[in-house]
Amino acid sequence: PPVMSPIVAEIYGPDYEGQMEVAKKVGVAFARTPDIVAVDDSIEEVSRKLVVRVLQNKAALMGVAQKDIVAVMKMGLSGEDVTPVHTGETKYEIPVRVTLAPERLNSLDELLKLTVRARDGTLVPLSELVEVSSGIAEKTIYHKDLLPVVYVVGDMAGKLDSPLYGMFDIRSQTNGVKLSQGGKLGDYFIRQPDDPYAEYALKWDGEWQVTYETFRDMGIAYAVGLALIYLLVVAQFSSYLVPLIIMAPIPLTIIGVMPGHALFGSQFTATSMIGMIALAGIIVRNSILLVDFINMQVAEGMAFQEAVINSAATRAKPIVLTGLAAMLGALFILDDPIFNGLAISLIFGIFVSTLLTLVVIPVLYYAAMYRKLEKAS
Repeated sequence: PPVMSPIVAEIYGPDYEGQMEVAKKVGVAFARTPDIVAVDDSIEEVSRKLVVRVLQNKAALMGVAQKDIVAVMKMGLSGEDVTPVHTGETKYEIPVRVTLAPERLNSLDELLKLTVRARDGTLVPLSELVEVSSGIAEKTIYHKDLLPVVYVVGDMAGKLDSPLYGMFDIRSQTNGVKLSQGGKLGDYFIRQPDDPYAEYALKWDGEWQVTYETFRDMGIAYAVGLALIYLLVVAQFSSYLVPLIIMAPIPLTIIGVMPGHALFGSQFTATSMIGMIALAGIIVRNSILLVDFINMQVAEGMAFQEAVINSAATRAKPIVLTGLAAMLGALFILDDPIFNGLAISLIFGIFVSTLLTLVVIPVLYYAAMYRKLEKAS
C-alpha cells in the first residue's frame, strides 16, 4: 500500500524537542517487540555546517562585487557551463563545464584559493574576501496537516505477516506510559489529537490506517447495498416481512467464508469483503426464486405446506447449477495473490449459502406465513 512504512507511529506534542525525546522512547518499544524489524525515525543526527560570509567593507575597498565572489564559489562547488561545443556527429550541443578537480572538492581551503579580479586588475584569493564560521545545521521539522510531527517506523517479519499484530504488541508497551515531561502518552488510532499542544500523543498510521479506511468504506457500501436490496424486495412482494426472510441467509455466508479462509491459510482482505458484498445479491436471487415459486403454486390452488416442500425440490437443481457455475468461475482466480480472497469468499460462501438457502428459506417462510396463506388456500 502507499504508506511510509507498514507500521508508523506519529508523535505530536507542545514542543518539538519533547516530541523527539518521546519518539526515541517509542523507538525503544519498537526495537524490544519481537519480529519488528527496520526500526527508524525521522530524527536527524546533529551535523555541523560551515558558513561563508563576504567581508563587504574589504570587498568594496578592493572593488570586488559580491555577486562575483558568489559566482566564483558557485563555479568551484557545482561548476559552470562556459560555452557549448557543436560537432557534426551529435544532435545536441555539448556543454563545456568548468569546475574544481574532484580531489579538490572536499577541501574548503582549496575552494578559497580561487581568485577573483579586483578593480586594479589584480587577482585576489577568496580567502581574503570572506570569513568562515562554524555552526550547527538546522534540522528538518516534519509536518502533517500543518502540525509538527516526528515519525517512528518499522516493519513486521516472522510467522505473522500482518503488521497489525506487531502494532498492537508495541501499543501494549506504549499505551499510557508516563513521560519525563509530565503526564501520560496519549494514544489515537483513526485521527490526530484534537489539541496536539495539550499533551504528547501517539497516532498510529501506516497499513493500519489503510486497512481501517478500506474496511470502513466497504462496510458502508455493504450496508447501503443491503438497504437497496431490501427496498427492491419490498417493492416486489409488497411486504415488509418477506424481504427480511429472503435476506436471512446473507449472514450465513460467514459460515462458509471464514472457514474457507482458515482452510487455505489466507487473510481476510479487501477483496474478500468485495466477495461478501457480491454474495448478498447472489443469495437474495436464490431466495426470491423459492419464495416466488411458493406464491405461484399457492395461487394455483396447491396447499401451502405442499408448496413449500415442492419449491425446494423443484428449484434445487437450477439453484445448485447456478451456484456451481459461479464457483467454477471463481476457481480460476484462486491462485491470484490479490484476488484469491474474492475467490475464496465466492466459492465457500456460495457453497454453504446455497445448501442452507434450500433449507432455511422454506422453513422461515412457512413459519412466518403459514397462518395467513393456509387460510387463503
